[in-house]
Amino acid sequence: MMDWTGLPYFLAAVRSGTLRGAAEITGATHATVKRHIEVLETSYGVQLFRRTRRGLELTSAGRDLLPLAEEAELKVNEARKRVQGLDREETGVVRFSTTGTLIYEIVAPLLAKFSNAYPDIDLEIRVSDQFEDINRLQTDVSLRYAHQVEDDVIARKFYQMALVPMASRTYLETHLPIAGPKGEGLTWIGWDKAERHPDWVAETAFSLAKVRHATMDPVLQLSLARQGVGIINSAAYFTTVYPELVPVPGVTPVLDRNLWLLFHSELRRTVRVRRFIDFMSKELIALKPLLQAGM
Repeated sequence: MMDWTGLPYFLAAVRSGTLRGAAEITGATHATVKRHIEVLETSYGVQLFRRTRRGLELTSAGRDLLPLAEEAELKVNEARKRVQGLDREETGVVRFSTTGTLIYEIVAPLLAKFSNAYPDIDLEIRVSDQFEDINRLQTDVSLRYAHQVEDDVIARKFYQMALVPMASRTYLETHLPIAGPKGEGLTWIGWDKAERHPDWVAETAFSLAKVRHATMDPVLQLSLARQGVGIINSAAYFTTVYPELVPVPGVTPVLDRNLWLLFHSELRRTVRVRRFIDFMSKELIALKPLLQAGM
């Protein structure tokens, strides 16, 4: 039993490269991860990791164990999916993940409607810009915004969302009249690093505007734009949600990445998951005119 208990912590340490990273993956503490790995090492009578300045490195024994541990994980997950697939009730938990760009103003109202329609189905919602691993049961259903999906899962492709440069009315009234023809004097709010000149800026009508501020938090990015900090390139839909945000004059929205609903074939047999997938699909289709606003 110690092997089954410890293997998930071993795999998490391999995938993250550190005990701290493994703790984040498993939702455990640093000390718990360390203890489980030490118990495994004592059980097998070998050292599985070497501690280096770069983090954890597998020993030869650890490398031998890795494919066997991964195979055991897949078998356990397959057994869990088969059991979950036998569920025939509209009750229980559906684990759902999506991005911060989508969740607050676009998806949250849909989740509220689903909760009212299916009061016995509970939702565990994870907001992350990382793709959750459906095959490893990190999530049941995932809504993503991407050009393509390569994962070995069932993927429902919906439609492209419209993006448009937008800013607050006050910002545009103050800065646009004195800006250069290619945006000289204007400020972009970027996604990762300030003072970087990414390709998407070069492709806009304001290719010479500077990226002076940046954040990976889409909600904060919207808030900064609403406060008059600068221009963002975001879903045209948000100009219908926040009246203080308006498209930059003279700029046409463009269709960008697609919306995808991802799930595992086995979990589709589970009634609560199927209800959630069908409900979200119907609601997302109904949202198409709004999410392609301006096209």
